[in-house]
Amino acid sequence: MTTHLESGAQLSTTTLLRFATAGSVDDGKSTLVGRLLHDSKSILTDQLEAVEQVSLSRGQEAPDLALLTDGLRAEREQGITIDVAYRYFATTRRRFILADTPGHVQYTRNMVTGASTAELAVVLVDARNGVVEQTRRHAAVAALLRVPHVVLAVNKMDLVDYAEPVFAAIAEEFTAYAASLGVPEITTIPISALAGDNVVEPSAHMDWYGGPTVLEHLETVPVSHDLTACHARFPVQYVIRPQTAEHPDYRGYAGQIAAGVFRVGEAVSVLPSGRTTTITGIDALGESVDIAWAPQSVTLRLADDIDISRGDLIAPAADVPPVTQDVEATVCHVADQPLSVGQRVLLKHTTRTVKAIVKDIPSRLTLDDLSQHPAPGQLVANDIGRVVVRTAEPLALDAYADSRRTGSFLLIDPADGTTLSAGMAGAAFATAPEPVVVDDDAEWDF
Repeated sequence: MTTHLESGAQLSTTTLLRFATAGSVDDGKSTLVGRLLHDSKSILTDQLEAVEQVSLSRGQEAPDLALLTDGLRAEREQGITIDVAYRYFATTRRRFILADTPGHVQYTRNMVTGASTAELAVVLVDARNGVVEQTRRHAAVAALLRVPHVVLAVNKMDLVDYAEPVFAAIAEEFTAYAASLGVPEITTIPISALAGDNVVEPSAHMDWYGGPTVLEHLETVPVSHDLTACHARFPVQYVIRPQTAEHPDYRGYAGQIAAGVFRVGEAVSVLPSGRTTTITGIDALGESVDIAWAPQSVTLRLADDIDISRGDLIAPAADVPPVTQDVEATVCHVADQPLSVGQRVLLKHTTRTVKAIVKDIPSRLTLDDLSQHPAPGQLVANDIGRVVVRTAEPLALDAYADSRRTGSFLLIDPADGTTLSAGMAGAAFATAPEPVVVDDDAEWDF
């Protein structure tokens, strides 16, 4: 008999996978998520009873599992997903954080939010319709966000008589498209979320398919978000100087390690100043340690009294990010108010927030065919485009392709603090870097 303590200890040793679902309207995303939670026994009895009651009141004989994630009243009334629904569940093999994202094109910004921290994206298509424009949009967003694993779930196979040729044609078309965007790994699975085929249990109707179920793939896919293997980065959040009788000379720099590993004795640089020093101590949970790694929250002690404040970045002296005031990036505009050339904004990068100005918007991306609309002048809600931003102070900024943590930033309205755009520094797609030509006039305000 397993005790609660033993079960918790076992759970704590499992890995964590963050994944998002995406797809066109009515492709069955919420039903898939509901089936996944139901068949893996990850929902409470009262939750299932509530879903059954609502389903019966609508005249449905079987419970509508989509109701497990579509929690907003508007979502239930319209039968669509509007907001990002996060669900947490676990099996004996892995813990999961799931983001069920909307399918409508006007909620592209919601999908960007849900997929921004995902290591895997499940893109659904209706087997009757195949790859449609919204499928390509979501594949493009996953590629832009550098999601390392993409699963194509060909849903509603029961409505095409579980025909292998139908699945094979869709899988071939999507795989070729996603590969052209630079998606590193693509897995295709034929499913029926409504009937439960190949979601948690293998299907009895598709003996021609010998691959994993959706859950089996989620449990076994390599978790490639090992932050300790990335460039070491430590954004300073707070400077600790007790100046007490017990600690008269203590000076520490607290924060969360964004990526990589730091060791006592290691030579580091403080950016953007570029001053070099050595780590003399690392304090974690009130104790001194010799080594610390992402995503631990620690305090670093340095050999020299350097002018360091919140927003500075500490990195190994031999592996520092470039420091710049000219940021070229791809942004997804999330605010209802537009982003325009010449607009003054705040740029928030890790723990640093600086004044900035939008110098140029060279192009807007058309996700339908990945064409570029040149010089749009502004970006409106759900637009994805290239921007050139000039900052008032230097930033130590990685390329997003190298580090999703220290290569991302937010553009904020300085008047009311509204988030305007989410940015990804560097090239847009892994296989198609686009040069940005900037008309560098001398009319900077700073």
